[in-house]
Amino acid sequence: MVRVGMKCPSFRLASSEGGSFDTKSDLGKTAVVLFFYPKADTPGCTIEACGFSDAITRYKTLKVPVYGVSPDPIKDVKAFATKFKLKIPLLADEDHAVCKKFGVWVKKSMYGKQYMGVARTTFIVGKDGKIAHIFEKVDPKAEHDQEVLAWIDENLI
Repeated sequence: MVRVGMKCPSFRLASSEGGSFDTKSDLGKTAVVLFFYPKADTPGCTIEACGFSDAITRYKTLKVPVYGVSPDPIKDVKAFATKFKLKIPLLADEDHAVCKKFGVWVKKSMYGKQYMGVARTTFIVGKDGKIAHIFEKVDPKAEHDQEVLAWIDENLI
């Protein structure tokens, strides 16, 4: 499990905007928000992704890029981003390798059935490439994007 103060795990994932996000080239210039969500185009994930997308102007003002990460195939994250006109890149972690590195690929339970899935979690990676803060058990209906902005305003800028 990734903890505050640890170096961000290295990874490279395909992006809904084309190309990819690579920690080797895309970290270390500014703080970065990585929000992990369970499944593209589901109610809670749509609320969360649209919240970050709607708030992107404020994140850009702070020079803090935002990326969503899910265990979906690239075609699904592209379709999700297009359907909702998201202004943030979504990253496809189809083999769950990055979710596992971050410790968010966990056993879950619904209606008595157990399965593996993503624990909705947001990581703020500082300019130094280390994990600056972790929001666990995120409630997408609680204006999480604004909670993250408030933390960045108070701690990183």
